Amino acid sequence: MSSVTLERSRKKRLEHAHPWIFKNEIASVDGNPEPGDIVNVLNHQGRYLATGYYNPASQITVRVVSYQPLEFEQMDTVFFAARFHDCLRHRERFIQDGEAYRLVYGEADFLPGLIVDRFGSILVVQILTLGMDRCREAIVQALIEVMQPEGIYERSDVSIRELEGLEQIKGPLYGECPRHVTVTENGLLIKVDIVEGQKTGYFFDQRENRAAIEPLMKGWGYKSGITVQQVEHEGTEQLLPVNKGGKVVTFPYWDGATVLECFSHTGSFTLNACKFGAKKVTCLDISEHAIESARTNVELNGFTDRVEFVVADAFQYLREQVKGLDERNARARAAEQKVDTSKALSSAGKTFDVVILDPPAFAKTKSAVKGACRGYKDINLQGMKLVNEGGYLVTASCSYHMRPDLFLETIADAAEDAGKVLRLIDWKAAGKDHPQILGVDEGHYLKFAIFEVRSKKN
Repeated sequence: MSSVTLERSRKKRLEHAHPWIFKNEIASVDGNPEPGDIVNVLNHQGRYLATGYYNPASQITVRVVSYQPLEFEQMDTVFFAARFHDCLRHRERFIQDGEAYRLVYGEADFLPGLIVDRFGSILVVQILTLGMDRCREAIVQALIEVMQPEGIYERSDVSIRELEGLEQIKGPLYGECPRHVTVTENGLLIKVDIVEGQKTGYFFDQRENRAAIEPLMKGWGYKSGITVQQVEHEGTEQLLPVNKGGKVVTFPYWDGATVLECFSHTGSFTLNACKFGAKKVTCLDISEHAIESARTNVELNGFTDRVEFVVADAFQYLREQVKGLDERNARARAAEQKVDTSKALSSAGKTFDVVILDPPAFAKTKSAVKGACRGYKDINLQGMKLVNEGGYLVTASCSYHMRPDLFLETIADAAEDAGKVLRLIDWKAAGKDHPQILGVDEGHYLKFAIFEVRSKKN
């Protein structure tokens, strides 16, 4: 079997469970391995460290798949079936709600270069590397054996394949693959477009984070002067919500929050907000396709009467609302000073009890971090200005290069400029179907935070 020997002076990342070996870490290659072949990895003394697949055309020349020699020195159907069984056991232990989740998460499941998302009886596969691409038949056969799917669809239409010398491709691999599949997450129905949706069609990594907004969705009736009182209603004494005028409030969501979700994609946070009792949700995305998908999901779950849909650039929308809010505040001050206020106000200036910001990655490379900081600061600055006093900012970043300390520092800078005090209520990462290997920083990409927003000045 071929092998690669590592440089003596390299960093000991492999010993800390990092599965990538870069070209400049390799001292020699023995045995003339073909691209995609399995090789053993040895330290400078010739001691065995790991086994991985080899691609001399990639800067990541070896990707580790095992810390023990493979029995048959190949990644065959038996190899993948065993790994998929392990993946399935992990998901069944931790994901109790339905049959929709990330089944295989690349390096974190010891299968670098392979992503598999499960949408009930349909599997969506993403093959990112040459080593995995050479195993595509074994992968498909093992998935059929372990999961018994009705269909397997490939979404390898991603640019990272080109770094491995591969073309972008997508299409059915097995069985019947409908374009749209409906699954359940957090007790909600989600219709997913596996053919044209972003990446594999849906983002499972925020499952637990979406559920984390539940405490934010109720407890807002007091703002309208509504209290729960013992009153006589329809001939009996009942404990009911009553407004300032003493009338019983019949609107079922009287205690719910007003919510803005930006970068909505399929409307997943909107759905959870409605499920947990939100009064009104504004669901916004720049993509017509995304908003149509969100609209379908809202209709599926019976929330249409509480959701408005906006197709707009989130940056522009937030700035317009802040501008309108500033105009209204200036008008209020002018009225107190008996200044002419006859000029019509813009329709903007909405504020919300909860603002949710879940943007796409702003920093896909290390060189993009500076610009990403400006982007994250901008949306969080404008977003927190639109949060009603004592309300909540829910914000996330899926940019790996935007490290957690830098993300929090950027939000803190935005709070300073906005004149706000933020109280951190919750801090989370990706969900349990996206496990993280200690020592692999690249797996720690998702940051999710909930802040209470207060003003420094009234």
